[in-house]
Amino acid sequence: MDHSAAGGALMALLETRGLVKRFNGLTATDDVDIAIEEGERVSVIGPNGAGKTTLINLITRMLEPTEGDIVFQGESITDRAPYEVVQQGISKSFQTASIFPELTVEENAEIAALGAEHGSFRLNFFRHRNRYPEVDDATRRTLEAVNLWDQREVPAADLPYGDKRRLEIGIALASEPDLLLMDEPTAGMSPEETNATVSLIENVKEELGLTLVLIEHDMEIVFEVSDRIIVLNRGRVIAEGTPEEIQGDPDVQEAYLGGVEL
Repeated sequence: MDHSAAGGALMALLETRGLVKRFNGLTATDDVDIAIEEGERVSVIGPNGAGKTTLINLITRMLEPTEGDIVFQGESITDRAPYEVVQQGISKSFQTASIFPELTVEENAEIAALGAEHGSFRLNFFRHRNRYPEVDDATRRTLEAVNLWDQREVPAADLPYGDKRRLEIGIALASEPDLLLMDEPTAGMSPEETNATVSLIENVKEELGLTLVLIEHDMEIVFEVSDRIIVLNRGRVIAEGTPEEIQGDPDVQEAYLGGVEL
């Protein structure tokens, strides 16, 4: 995929331009300009109410912006429907596990892969699944990537919490996105589950070459996995830079922890 712009300048994979979202007079995002390069691992951090989840929901088209534009792969997606954005190459894993509990692990991944290949889930799919070898291939790749292939026949409801979250990440990966947005992927996890998920995030970047945007409250994880960090406060970008730059930024320390060093 060619991401070079005219004159040889590198074009960002994703950009937001002057992005504003207001809810009944409350400004959740306020003139947000960000640019995510292909292959980057970027974390978006900030105190509660900073506008992080709103920003992700605007990018995935779950919310309509009040003002501004969202550009992906050089094209505006501001008027696209959420399913169109997924098919174009943006996927999201949610803050709470979003799975079909009554279906097996494999069937959950198959549904997501079928939607990516054919644009929708077909009701007769499970009776005729042998007609979709490309879906089978994508399903296996996905479950191997999240280390759940050996549990493929287990009902999703029977998985431990950490594995449910891993399956949910797998569902997001099954659409084979160019950009994966992850909203609090380690929320509610034990230390062991958190470590496994951090390893998964690193493997996804290295093995699949994905661009990742991560919302995460655990600063230790953020500093470990991020190439770059964007800091929001009261809906505005107040800083961005490498983990080292953000760690030493006095504005970030003041906004995020009341002046306590990160």
